[in-house]
Amino acid sequence: MHPLRQISLILDQRQLLARFWQSASQFWKDKKGRAAGLTIYLIVVALLQLLIQVLLNLWNRNFFDSLERRDAHALWVLAQLFVPLAAASALVAAASLWGRMTTQRSWREALTRQVINRWLEKQRYHQLDGYVRGTENPEYRIAVDIRVATDAPIDLTLALFSSVLTAIVFFSVLWEVGGSIDIPLFSQSVRIPGYLVVGVIIYSTAMSGLMILFGHHLTGVIEHMNQTEAEFRAAADAFRAESSHANNSGSIADKRRTLRNKLQGVLTAWRQLLWQLVRTTLVSHGNLLLAPVVAWILCVPKYLTGAMTLGELTQSAAAFVTVQGAFNWLVDNYQRLADWRSSAHRVATLLLALDKVEAEEKSGQIASKATSA
Repeated sequence: MHPLRQISLILDQRQLLARFWQSASQFWKDKKGRAAGLTIYLIVVALLQLLIQVLLNLWNRNFFDSLERRDAHALWVLAQLFVPLAAASALVAAASLWGRMTTQRSWREALTRQVINRWLEKQRYHQLDGYVRGTENPEYRIAVDIRVATDAPIDLTLALFSSVLTAIVFFSVLWEVGGSIDIPLFSQSVRIPGYLVVGVIIYSTAMSGLMILFGHHLTGVIEHMNQTEAEFRAAADAFRAESSHANNSGSIADKRRTLRNKLQGVLTAWRQLLWQLVRTTLVSHGNLLLAPVVAWILCVPKYLTGAMTLGELTQSAAAFVTVQGAFNWLVDNYQRLADWRSSAHRVATLLLALDKVEAEEKSGQIASKATSA
């Protein structure tokens, strides 16, 4: 792509996102009490989930230390302790689900009502037909794209918040339990303090870089696919309308040909999406399999020398996987982020079209008043 064209595309995307947030943020301004209450609730639940995760990590260490000592009494006590921890984890997960979906529903309702009111006012839905390329099938944008555009930010932001807190807390576990390691280099020995922290940073950075490299076209591909789907639905509606009130076989044949072409466009866009997802899946699935293995490989040398107990090894390995999972927020959510940007762009395109229609209505009113005067 030409550099100037790429810069223009980036500016267009920023304009679309800015326009989306201009309308979407009204929920947080107009309903401050409800929005603030839900936000505080989600933060508290996220902190409780982190607390339970830390307690389970400690339970994991104590269990395997007791197993290594063959301490039957300690194992029985820990088995009993696991029951309330598991129950608390399940309850907090259910509370988190309720909070997230309630917030998403409230936000979607506010934005949908706002867009529908503007769309229906003065029958603007008639004026939008063919007004701006990219506003085809506005019903789908209102029904589906607004849902995706309001669902995803809640999930992504909460996941990012939890990831940051998790990384901070479990960094201390890796630093304290993992300690330092001496690596022979030529005739000397090099000590690396907090080597598990260094290892998880390097590993997570590499995985995030691979995801960006393999999936940097995903947002554009998803947006193109959604556009072709909208054009296909619009062509199908046009064919049905033409065939229901016209006897012109030539016109119907043209509509049929257009419908076939739009279907081919959908299939081509779907194939492009397929290969993009294949590439990103290679990274995400590879990371899922590789992360625990890397953690064990880094911890085993200290365990073999007796510098780590079995419980400390399992605790460190679990903390490593937890921290890299927190660091790899981008890897885990890349497709969801691309879906959200695509839907936000489509909603913003509809909003910009409504802005233009409203501006023309106002200029027309001003012109008519000047003429009557």
